[in-house]
Amino acid sequence: MKKLRIAQIAPLVERVPPKKYGGTERVVYHLTEGLVEKGHDVTLFASGDSLTTARLVAPIRESLRLGRKPHTPILVNMIMLSRVYEKMVHEFDIIHSHLEYQTMPYAYKAEVPTVLTMHGRLDLGDSAAILRSYPDLAYVSISDSQRRPVREINWVKTVYHGYPESFFEFNDKPDDYFLYLGRFSEEKKPQEAIMLARACNIPLKIAAKIDPTDKGFFEQKIKPLLNHPLIDYVGEVDDKRKVELLKNAKALLNTIDWPEPFGLVMIEALACGTPVIVTGCGSAPEVITHGKTGFICQNKLDFIKAIHDIDQLSRKTCRNEFEQRFTRSRMVENYEQLYYDLLPSHLNNSKAARYISAL
Repeated sequence: MKKLRIAQIAPLVERVPPKKYGGTERVVYHLTEGLVEKGHDVTLFASGDSLTTARLVAPIRESLRLGRKPHTPILVNMIMLSRVYEKMVHEFDIIHSHLEYQTMPYAYKAEVPTVLTMHGRLDLGDSAAILRSYPDLAYVSISDSQRRPVREINWVKTVYHGYPESFFEFNDKPDDYFLYLGRFSEEKKPQEAIMLARACNIPLKIAAKIDPTDKGFFEQKIKPLLNHPLIDYVGEVDDKRKVELLKNAKALLNTIDWPEPFGLVMIEALACGTPVIVTGCGSAPEVITHGKTGFICQNKLDFIKAIHDIDQLSRKTCRNEFEQRFTRSRMVENYEQLYYDLLPSHLNNSKAARYISAL
């Protein structure tokens, strides 16, 4: 098949890949590297501290969260999008944006097709209204459940996130602790994980970041609970430490209370062979198979039973599920096929003929 000229547009909040916490930028990294490995000509629009084998175009030197120079996120995103669509658009066959709503006015007028992966929840504020204002763009969901608030727009595909098989180490002999991994925020309910650990008398390690907007929540609801012999708060961790924590945990305790669109932490756990105990909301029932790769829980009693029954699950089964459904190669192939599917309807007849003859 013809090799494509692809633009990948990443958020500027974290570098690609993130140094520590960061979901979307991590997905963009693995997608970009996978496309380069397949021989495509990929340009990555991201912060200047990003690491990639693609061509890097950077509107700022450092990512916004960890950078030393303050920037206004919306303005620097606009600068980046303007550069893509007004100055460089004809350099690409496909533009793939991960900036969601800010991309829509640019993509709507562009001759080159844009793939828009929606990484966030769509049930808040004016999200549904703006999507309905641009119903015909090519939208990708990261789970089927993500589509529920606005089903009527042009969803062209659901593509699950993926990692390289070698990125996580399988471990069939874990230690005796459970793990909470992610971010301290109200919707993720880390306090519930702590209270479950104390109620069930199990050690719990917590690896989580604190966003500025969540500092009040952390100080009021979380910090008072950390001073307990069963609770070990290790802070925000990098990839190496994350893998170590995941592979040695008996299970991931994922006490979310919101319609999470995907939940990278769940497939990270599966890749290590670590089962997931999770609230049955959002994408969780799509990612985790109840009684096979984890337990889907509806209430506190379900969580307590799952904690006691965790040794019934096969860690090898968890790893196999990851290898069958959530690898980088699978994610890249899904997006690559979508790019090819979108091309004919956007190309003029002569150019389309050249593409068809090359396939």
